[in-house]
Amino acid sequence: MTSRERFLKACACEPLDRPPLWVMRQAGRYLPEYRELKAKSSFLHMVHTPELALEVTLQPLRRFNLDAAILFSDILTIPEALGQPYHFRDQGGIGMEYRLETRAQVDALAGPDAVGEKLHYVPAALRLIRAELGDSKAVLGFGGSPWTLATYMVEGGSSDDFERIKLLFYTDRPMFDALLGKLTDALIAYFKLQIEAGADAIQIFDSWGGIIAGPDYEAASLQWIKRIVAALPADFPIILYAKGTAPHLTDQAFSGVRAISLDWTCDLAIARRNLPANVAVQGNLDPVLMQTTPEIVRSAATRLLDSMRDLPGHIFNLGHGITPRAKIACMESLVDTVTSWDNANT
Repeated sequence: MTSRERFLKACACEPLDRPPLWVMRQAGRYLPEYRELKAKSSFLHMVHTPELALEVTLQPLRRFNLDAAILFSDILTIPEALGQPYHFRDQGGIGMEYRLETRAQVDALAGPDAVGEKLHYVPAALRLIRAELGDSKAVLGFGGSPWTLATYMVEGGSSDDFERIKLLFYTDRPMFDALLGKLTDALIAYFKLQIEAGADAIQIFDSWGGIIAGPDYEAASLQWIKRIVAALPADFPIILYAKGTAPHLTDQAFSGVRAISLDWTCDLAIARRNLPANVAVQGNLDPVLMQTTPEIVRSAATRLLDSMRDLPGHIFNLGHGITPRAKIACMESLVDTVTSWDNANT
C-alpha cells in the first residue's frame, strides 16, 4: 500500500495497521535546509515561485518517512489576490497594506475571477509536486476559512483582541456578510484550482474559529465553511482544522467535511467515539513536545496511538503547526514511533 493510498483510506475511515502521518506546516525554521533557502529568498518570493515552493514542500519528505506533503503557501494569498496585500511586520506578525473599514472597501475587492488570474503560481506548484511524487504520497492543498481570513483583513493584520472583526459581526451584519460572501466565493474557486492541479485533499484552517462566542460560531464561521464544502466535488476529502472549537465538533462533523483536525487540548479517542463513524479525525500531539526529548516524544506518541487502537479513521498529526524550535531528533522519534506502531499488536 502506498502512502497516498493509506492517507485516502484513513479519510474514508477504512481500517489500517497504522495511521498515516503528516505534519502541519511541514516547512519551517526547524530544518537547516529551509533556513539556508530562506536566507537567499524572502518568504513571499518562495510562495510566489513554483520551483521554490516545490523545493520547500519536498524538504521534510526527503528527511522523514511521511505519508503526505502539504503545499508550501500561505492562507493570505486570497486577500492578496482580492486586492489587499500583506507583509510581515518587523516586530513579528502579519500586517495588511490597509485595514477594511467601510462597505465601499469591501465592494471594491476583486471577485473570484481574480483567483485564477493572480494565484496561477499555486496550481503551478501543485502540478510540480504531483509530478515529483507521482502516486507515492498524498498531496494536500489548503486555505484559510472565510472567518479567519476576515480577521486579518478587518483587523489590519495580526491581532491580540480581535475587537474590530467582532464589532463588525455584531454591529454591521450586512457588511460582514458581504465580506464573508466574497471570501467564500474566492475560496471555492481557489480550492477547485488546487483540486484540478492534483491535490488529494484540502485542509481548511479556521485558526481563529475559537475566538468568537460559542452561540455565534455558526453564523460567523461554520455556515461559510459549509457553503465551500457543498460547492466542491462530492466526497472529495476536506479536512477542517478549527483551533479552540471543541464544543462545536458535532456541528463540524455534519458540515460535509470528511475529517476534523483537533487541537491538543482535546482527548482524541473520546472525540473519535462521539463523532459519526464516517468522519475521520486528525491529530493531535502537543507541538511543544517536539522541543523536549526523543524519549518523551516516543512515550507521548505511543500513548496517543494506543488510545486510538481499533478506532478507524485516524490521521496522526500534531495538534497545531510544528514550531521553529522543534528538534530534528524529536521529529525522527515521532516518525519512527508512528511508522513502527502496529494496530494489531496488543
